[in-house]
Amino acid sequence: MTVDTGFQRPARDHSSGDPVLAVRSLRKVYDTTGRTVEAIRDLTFSVGDGEFACIVGPSGAGKTTLLKCVAGLMRPTSGAVELDGNGYSSPPEGMAVVFQEYGRSLLPWMTVAQNVELPLKAKKIERRQREHIVNESLAAVGLENAKDAHPWQLSGGMQQRAAIARAVAYEPRILIMDEPFAAVDAQTRADLEDLVYSLSHRRGFTVLFVTHDIDEAVYLGAKVLVMTSSPSVILEEVTIDLPPERTQLETRMMPRFLELRHHVYELVQLAKSGPHLKEIS
Repeated sequence: MTVDTGFQRPARDHSSGDPVLAVRSLRKVYDTTGRTVEAIRDLTFSVGDGEFACIVGPSGAGKTTLLKCVAGLMRPTSGAVELDGNGYSSPPEGMAVVFQEYGRSLLPWMTVAQNVELPLKAKKIERRQREHIVNESLAAVGLENAKDAHPWQLSGGMQQRAAIARAVAYEPRILIMDEPFAAVDAQTRADLEDLVYSLSHRRGFTVLFVTHDIDEAVYLGAKVLVMTSSPSVILEEVTIDLPPERTQLETRMMPRFLELRHHVYELVQLAKSGPHLKEIS
């Protein structure tokens, strides 16, 4: 599926690679009744301006915990997260989040257009401009004819498009996505992958994308960060040196794609053994 985003604003120059997000020595420990759980031991990485970075790892590796800390929804035990060199401990301006449970993030009593408009009202954008941005964002995700529908009237894939439209309408500096396509069918997933990839490159925002799907990570990412089992560290940062123009059939059949997928798969299997691998690798 080809998506015409129709955005007026020029994309950033991705070649600069300026860091926009930095995670420094991040550690998260959960203290529960009679038990202490170290979910994340030591995570350090950065994501460049306009870069698409994917995170993979074994189940229970703390990927969602990491994203909650990055999004300012959870305070780390130690370490820091910085946006443009500035630390924060609550959701920062310029960041949008799309979770896997998109249905819960859309308010069922509001129309699709009203849901997309919510962050624009929070930014106190005047009504006529809000209408323009909402229409533009819905057209970008192919929902221009569904703006008056309610979320419960849409398919799962259309609901996720609405959630993406709301995030894009906010004009984020960085977009955080936590397994956003895990609950949709294979064809819808492929369409949504191409949609987000196209939007991120045309609009120029930075993406931090968590997924369990290794093929998806290699297809979308400029780099893939492999986390070990809890307590988590970064086992390896894999550069994805595929052409920027990607299609579902041609890209996934490239010998280099297959090599990268095989390498990341082996890393994820190795990562199941835990963080000590970083010390001996």
